[in-house]
Amino acid sequence: MTGAVYQMGSGTLAVPMKLFKDNRNRVVEKFKNINSLDNFAYIFLRGGTNTSFNDTDQKYIFRQESYFQYMFGVKEPECYGAINAKTGRSTLFVPRLPAEYAVWQGRIYTLDDFKKHYEVDEVYYTDNMEKFFHSMNTSLILTLFGTNSDSGLQSEPASFPGIEKFKVNSEMLYPIIAECRVLKSPDELEVLRYVAKVSCDAHKRIMKMIRAGMMEYEAESEFLHYCYKYGGCRHPSYVCICPSGANSATLHYGHANAPNNRRIEDGDMCLFDMGANYAGYSSDITCSFPVNGKFTEKQKFIYNAVLDARNAVMSTARDGISWVDMHRLACKTILQRLKEGGVLKGDVDEMMKSGLHAIFMPHGLGHLIGVDVHDVGGYLAGQPERPVEPGFDKLRFARILKAGMYITIEPGCYFIEILMNKAIEDKNLNKFINVEKFEEFRNFGGVRLEDDVLVRENDVENFSIVPRTVEEIEEFMAR
Repeated sequence: MTGAVYQMGSGTLAVPMKLFKDNRNRVVEKFKNINSLDNFAYIFLRGGTNTSFNDTDQKYIFRQESYFQYMFGVKEPECYGAINAKTGRSTLFVPRLPAEYAVWQGRIYTLDDFKKHYEVDEVYYTDNMEKFFHSMNTSLILTLFGTNSDSGLQSEPASFPGIEKFKVNSEMLYPIIAECRVLKSPDELEVLRYVAKVSCDAHKRIMKMIRAGMMEYEAESEFLHYCYKYGGCRHPSYVCICPSGANSATLHYGHANAPNNRRIEDGDMCLFDMGANYAGYSSDITCSFPVNGKFTEKQKFIYNAVLDARNAVMSTARDGISWVDMHRLACKTILQRLKEGGVLKGDVDEMMKSGLHAIFMPHGLGHLIGVDVHDVGGYLAGQPERPVEPGFDKLRFARILKAGMYITIEPGCYFIEILMNKAIEDKNLNKFINVEKFEEFRNFGGVRLEDDVLVRENDVENFSIVPRTVEEIEEFMAR
């Protein structure tokens, strides 16, 4: 491979800086068609900053701001970037470091070092940003401002002392760059394929080593260790979710109040939702399996209901298919299997109308994934709005699938105490439930299967290669 690369070491993936240049060019192509912009309009982005622990002098491990990562691939904090919106000429701004930095933090790289490493057209210090824009006769500065549809948080537009002297537009850039991130380039897909494989291998390693009596956090520790040691993945894509037993009914387990700290008991089902991150790109994979490697009949019943839903979506999803319809397909499949097993009764379509599906699967079927694990582009202007029906209102996007999208498919079936109680008490839901059979699953927990897949014209390609059928899991864990 020629040119500069990001690589963590021998045996890890070499990611070409060309990937980020191509990302910049894709965004610029969108601006070339905007006649109101001249050759002196600039996209201006702010990178991430070092953040301290509250009022201490210790800092969190740095993570680059996502849009800046997408456009520049820069690993250092406190940087800015400018791109001519018509020509694509790129400029990186880096902080001017004091000489003492070299004593504590190591070598101070020159501007030419940054230019070569990140393959940008020019590099200046951040204290020269106003001077740069004046020298370019800048007619318009396009900064990034928008609301993330998952978090509800707003991006912070880039700025510098003196920016008020220029004409600034903070609305135009966000929908364009977010939409560009929805479809992945071949180079991006190579990184995503790599980080998915590293994560899958780590999941398989845990399936081999898990034993009753271990703590949930030991699985988390093993995952983080494996991905870093063998894949060069310093960061996870999100806080590891490692519930066992009844804890697996907690959808986002692993947070500060439930830090993967339960002892795993013999006979438990484990639901391990973990993904590594490499070069800023994410994976998000969930495996559910019995700790002793052998499913009980009850575990097999719920697992196969979820597997059937996953397989139904896998075989149907492709370019041109509605993601909302895929969520409906997954929910109906799970309800049908629960009915066949005697947990439910009545007409499945009527169950769907009542919202019963959201009792068992209260989350959306999946999400876009890329630089962010819950990637942007879900509810941009011109795209379908968020549905309002129970369960469907939790979908992170409601778009028509397009070839080149990279998404998760993650159906689940859970027995969540508060929702079980709601279903029993609600006469519109209770009529579909065989309560005695339903109650047998109280404290069961849940099952989720999550794969990272590429949408193609006629099918999807699954990047998550792990044992999935009951037979595959039992055979793999027995070896």
